[in-house]
Amino acid sequence: MAGVNPNGALRGKTALVTGASRGIGEAIAVRLAMEGAKVVVSARTAEEGESKLPGTLHHTVDRIRAAGGEATAIKADLSSEADRERLINEAVAAYGPLDILVNDAAVTFFIPVVTFPKKRFDLMFEVQVWAPMHLAQLVLPSMRERKQGWIVNISSGAGIHPKQPYNRRGGGTVYGMCKAALERLTTGLASEVYDDNIAVNVVSPGLVDTPGVAVHGLINEQTKDRVQPIKFIAEAVYQLSKGDPKTMTGRIDYAEPFLKELGIAPTELV
Repeated sequence: MAGVNPNGALRGKTALVTGASRGIGEAIAVRLAMEGAKVVVSARTAEEGESKLPGTLHHTVDRIRAAGGEATAIKADLSSEADRERLINEAVAAYGPLDILVNDAAVTFFIPVVTFPKKRFDLMFEVQVWAPMHLAQLVLPSMRERKQGWIVNISSGAGIHPKQPYNRRGGGTVYGMCKAALERLTTGLASEVYDDNIAVNVVSPGLVDTPGVAVHGLINEQTKDRVQPIKFIAEAVYQLSKGDPKTMTGRIDYAEPFLKELGIAPTELV
């Protein structure tokens, strides 16, 4: 199994990964740290007992440090403007200006449109669309000043328009709306900051066995054959976090096909 390489491709780089207390965010944070990045991990769950789901920020940090990497945890609620601003300020205070921002945090409800409450609609868009945009606003001035930066947004196949035969059960429309909006934000922002040598990309995982996926019952007899190891999404994000901003930006990629395009096999996570 691979370990942490302090002289890896991300040596001297600082990264912030949201939604990093478990699942995909945790895996991404670990992969970036394995290449020498100093990683700030953020989520709402810092300690055991703060969530019904397994995983905490401290667990992620301990995992990285035990392997020889560098990480620090900052608890934050991304539905709060004040918390988003505090998160960036504390991240910069910890490690210096951010080079890499990975927007993975999400709050998701699967409810059909006909009964979807506005309060939950607003919360989903706040966390999954406005928060990534606001965090980008907060880190871009420093990236522009230094003429370097990488922003990676985590999307989903839910952003693809449904086709017949339709799944009449429904419930994923608002989630798909959020991801479609996030993808359009990504390509638009990529065009706006292209001259500043800043890359902005989207990567989507396959169906990954994470605590959040389990809660929503998304893995079943019909979908179990599509389950993808979490290392694929972690590797894809790493590759997009070091690519040439002039040639690898404005992309909407799915992890496994993207890695096949690059001819890269995913690295085992520590």
